[in-house]
Amino acid sequence: MLQTYLNQNREKFLNELFELLRIPSISADSAYHNDTIAAATYIKNKLIEAGADNVELCHTAGNPIVYGEKIIDPNLPTVLVYGHYDVQPAVPLDLWETPPFEPTIRKTEVHPDGAIFARGSCDDKGQVYMHVKAFEMMMATNTLPCNVKFMIEGEEEVGSTHLGPFCIANKDRLKADVVLISDTSIIANDTPSIDCGLRGLSYVEVEVTGPNRDLHSGVYGGAVANPINILAKMIASMHNENNHITIPGFYDKVLELSAAERTELNKAPFDLDAYKKDLGIGDIWGEAGYNVLERTGIRPTLDCNGIWGGYIGEGAKTVLPSKAFAKISMRLVPNQDSHSITDLFQKHFESIAPAGVKVIVKPHHGGEPVVTPIDSHAYLAAEKAMETTYGKKPIPTRGGGSIPIVALFEKELGLKSVLMGFGLDSDALHSPNEHYGLFNYYKGIETIPYFFQYFTQK
Repeated sequence: MLQTYLNQNREKFLNELFELLRIPSISADSAYHNDTIAAATYIKNKLIEAGADNVELCHTAGNPIVYGEKIIDPNLPTVLVYGHYDVQPAVPLDLWETPPFEPTIRKTEVHPDGAIFARGSCDDKGQVYMHVKAFEMMMATNTLPCNVKFMIEGEEEVGSTHLGPFCIANKDRLKADVVLISDTSIIANDTPSIDCGLRGLSYVEVEVTGPNRDLHSGVYGGAVANPINILAKMIASMHNENNHITIPGFYDKVLELSAAERTELNKAPFDLDAYKKDLGIGDIWGEAGYNVLERTGIRPTLDCNGIWGGYIGEGAKTVLPSKAFAKISMRLVPNQDSHSITDLFQKHFESIAPAGVKVIVKPHHGGEPVVTPIDSHAYLAAEKAMETTYGKKPIPTRGGGSIPIVALFEKELGLKSVLMGFGLDSDALHSPNEHYGLFNYYKGIETIPYFFQYFTQK
């Protein structure tokens, strides 16, 4: 019944996703606040149409949280579905082959059946909407085997600032047996996998100020510290010749994996040549002593995400700028605490600044690393669900990204999460030309009901 319903509604499911993708719900830019509300309202209405009860927009000091539920029997297990409708900024726009909020289907080498090109197609609107449509299918075919609650937020891309207080204030309302999240990836379309770990995050913005005004570089150059030069040196100094982060104490609490655990991690198939070809790079780069899977899954990082200052317009302007800025993110691994790492960064950054400049470190947001069990009933249900639809058992992997709220779910709600995503790392998340395969979208809708079925079975 479920497969028949899916086959009969494939075009409808796709057109509805396109409508959602056309809404530019960019949470990082307050100019798009009304669009975030529009995206939340769209999901709310679709949950109601699908048959959910008590659906509402729960307003916060930021963007609203969409809540809905279907309680068919209080004695049955309850699955809490989490996802987010907010998206990353789309700039630089000139690098998009088609406009970011005008979804377009194009075939690629990885997605020969076609992929949806649009901001948020994979992260996370496409993956969230799979759950809405899977729920619709189960309701329409009278096959929903247990209770379900939905909590879809609009601030994941900026740190989920207001979701924590919402969870704390609504513990009874959010009672469940597991959190199901589709905001991660699989190894390949013919190699399913389930993330069993995520890195944490510390995100900061730094400001370096030199002279009290922009100066003529001929008159003052060589005598006054240039904030851009100084900032570049400071950032470069935070890695040594082995790409090891030089902040004192940064690695003190890093959980080191045993040789056996590293061997198990590296059982995941990985083609280095294909990896380099996909990215258009001549070679890889990173911390000495670790390979790509380890660098992106079990090791912490420090990266400059943006840097600016001075004159960047057309032509030349010989200026020595007064200020320079950068945004820096640190991905964290188990036992590292985001607040402690932020403090370590701030103290170190201030300590290495020369007397000719002043520095300010502004913490933005963060989240804690998490490792989920692969022997739990919920994980095994996800494993069996993917094996049913893919025809092979998924491989447990460590994800390099961050979903800050996962650790909070465990701390405040006492719930473990299952990270059953369907995207690919090559889908250009956070980049121009983000996309999501049609195969992946429909495979997710097909697989999710099996998770509910197997999770309900004892």
